Amino acid sequence: MKFEPDGNVTSFEKKKTELYQELGLQARDLRFQHLTSITARNNAIIIRMESLKAVVTPKCLLVLDFRGLGLEKWLVLELGPQLAGDGNLATYSLPFEFRALEAILQHRVNVLQMRLSEVQPQVLDCLESLVDPKLLSADRSKLHMLLLNSKSLSELETDIRVFKDSLLKILDEDELIDELCLTKWSDPQVFEESSLGIDHAEEMELLLENYFMQAEELGNKARELKDLIDDSESVIFINLDSHRNVMMRLNLQLTMGTFSLSLFGLMGVAFGMNLESSFEEDPRVFWLVTGFMFLGSGLIWRRLLSFLGRHLEPSSPPPIPPVWKKNQIGTLKATDIKPGVR
Repeated sequence: MKFEPDGNVTSFEKKKTELYQELGLQARDLRFQHLTSITARNNAIIIRMESLKAVVTPKCLLVLDFRGLGLEKWLVLELGPQLAGDGNLATYSLPFEFRALEAILQHRVNVLQMRLSEVQPQVLDCLESLVDPKLLSADRSKLHMLLLNSKSLSELETDIRVFKDSLLKILDEDELIDELCLTKWSDPQVFEESSLGIDHAEEMELLLENYFMQAEELGNKARELKDLIDDSESVIFINLDSHRNVMMRLNLQLTMGTFSLSLFGLMGVAFGMNLESSFEEDPRVFWLVTGFMFLGSGLIWRRLLSFLGRHLEPSSPPPIPPVWKKNQIGTLKATDIKPGVR
């Protein structure tokens, strides 16, 4: 698909051998070996942003192999009008390569922002339900969803880091920034008339820095969300350990009660044997022995509970900080990124 500065859009099929000969490029230039890269070759900018493959020249923008990648809507409805001046590109007054590069970088940042906006509410909902101190066990479905979202978040962090590295590689080299100013080298006369005292290298550097800072902001939000997941794991384990300690304490109390009854129950066993003694003839002995059994068992049980209370303080569920409440997660809410602001 070919985009021209006047807004004219055409699509055609052509062999890559014919295309790179027409553009004056080498065969290796159109192999797009890296998933994210921006390189300048022979007065052309070769761009690879994940599935998007594009070549920018001073006179047109070529998007290659776009079918079946979900890019048709953006290419037809948004990219064409933006390049023609109907969009909100801040570089409209600059040569065409600035507009084309800004439109592609803006699309990439918007895609990353959309992915973060999809993952963030799901992660916050899972954490809010999992860190509830009233829960005696963790919901397996919530844990499975949190695991999937954590994996998606890790992939998003990797994509943001790769995007930042590709921009930083250019920003660290003044020569690479100069090479991206195609009009400066292809048509010096047009460059002198259009610049009007504007240093195109500085404008290109500001453009790249703008989207680098936006990617840095997205990376910080994704990192904060990942740290929140890691911190919540400790809270979940502490909460479950607290309930487990309560159950173990109850089990220990019941065991001590059983031991007390068994200890003084030996008296009943002794009187239940088929042996005759003078105690069987007194009708008050039964109530005396029974009362002594229960009284002794109760005293022993209380002594054991007192020992337990002195050496094992009762545990209570830890207070959960309000960081997981939706109305207090202001730092993680996705902010609208204004494209083109420098």
